[in-house]
Amino acid sequence: MATESWASSAGVRASMRSNRSRDTKPELALRSAVHALGLRYRVAARPLPQIRRTADLVFTRAKVAVFLDGCFWHGCPEHHTKAATNAGFWADKVRANRDRDRDTDKRFHEAGWHSIRVWEHQDPKQAALEIASVVRQRRQGTPTVD
Repeated sequence: MATESWASSAGVRASMRSNRSRDTKPELALRSAVHALGLRYRVAARPLPQIRRTADLVFTRAKVAVFLDGCFWHGCPEHHTKAATNAGFWADKVRANRDRDRDTDKRFHEAGWHSIRVWEHQDPKQAALEIASVVRQRRQGTPTVD
């Protein structure tokens, strides 16, 4: 078996492979809080088929895409920690993720969508209230601040 360059050991490789891409605890908490407010949404959907970007929650009619960003993977200014091993690789990876996030937001905006970014450490109930406010404003045709 070939060793992947990103993993410094078999233990690290196993740990990274066990990271979920969806249905994480923060994502389930956010979805539950949004659902409790009476909003319905699509999960892990691609709002713009021509762009390979998947949003965690999608409100199709309101054209709102919600992304729940992990503190490590997206470089949270409050909680991101630098990797001790393969620091250069991980710094480049996080930088590329952040660049892709900005590109995604720009492309969605150009297509008439509103992107909402929520950090995994944010209170899900508070984030749900903010999401609900934007979704309801857009459904009523009230402009939102981008």
